[in-house]
Amino acid sequence: MHPPSIIPRPIAEYDLRLLRIFVSVVEHGGFSAAEKALGITRSTISVHMSNLETRMKLKLCLRGRGGFSLTEDGQAVYRAVISLFDSLNDFSLLVGTLGKELSGELVILCADQLDRKKQIKLAKTIEIIQIRSPNLHITLDGDAISNIEKLLLKDKAHIGIFPGYQPIEGLNYTPLSSEPIYLCCSKNHPFFNKVDTQITVEDLATASTIHPGIDIQAEGREQLKKLNLNAKAYQFDMRKTMILSGRYLGYMPQSYIQEELNRGELRIIQPSTLTYQFDLSLVNKKNPRETAKVDLLLNAFHRSFDLDKVN
Repeated sequence: MHPPSIIPRPIAEYDLRLLRIFVSVVEHGGFSAAEKALGITRSTISVHMSNLETRMKLKLCLRGRGGFSLTEDGQAVYRAVISLFDSLNDFSLLVGTLGKELSGELVILCADQLDRKKQIKLAKTIEIIQIRSPNLHITLDGDAISNIEKLLLKDKAHIGIFPGYQPIEGLNYTPLSSEPIYLCCSKNHPFFNKVDTQITVEDLATASTIHPGIDIQAEGREQLKKLNLNAKAYQFDMRKTMILSGRYLGYMPQSYIQEELNRGELRIIQPSTLTYQFDLSLVNKKNPRETAKVDLLLNAFHRSFDLDKVN
């Protein structure tokens, strides 16, 4: 067992200063490398680190010919300090928004039509936002993924809803929902009245099929390679229209075609094998200009979509 730490409770400002020095040393990879960032000499850094280890009664790092490295205790303390500083930052942001009524435009962009279940949850999100900040002018619209990404990075939009298969630098991706997606055909297609065992690999390789229009996840890409992709439609409603023509196969989430399945207008082909996951993400800029608005949105989405639970 470690001897009891002599760091006081609550933590004093001096201890926070020592911890900030510790974090800088770790993130720069040693005392010498941290000199410029901290604006103090290596010998002064060494004194502060010794004081921290004495106050914590822990050996936090090793330094010598082998270079700088953290002990197991040092790694644990580093993770805890990062969590502590994140909490302090969150507290500062929260206090900064108290007593201030948010106003102006709040922009939410979707890259595709949402099914009814998600529409209801999004409506709940908007209700929460409007109750919390009635002076906000909410804009809800659709756009292509590439445009939404640009608008988020330029602070022209606050939240985007689209598949996060190709994350880009500068954006945060929060899983919003996940559901299987299946290969479908309409009642006017030659495959409709065939049982699954009658539809061969060769049949699938020659049947006209719709490409989703984006670079989907690996499992889905492998399936697309085996198909005759001679059409393209990213939007689910447009893709469904093409499938209903009877001329094309296409992948659709069941939630988007349940009514057509019930009416016998569409069917799913080989659902145990011709399927992959469709993952939808809630996307925001990592360091947005209007932090309070993005935080409001994220909190509302967490409540209405139960994001703390497994989708």
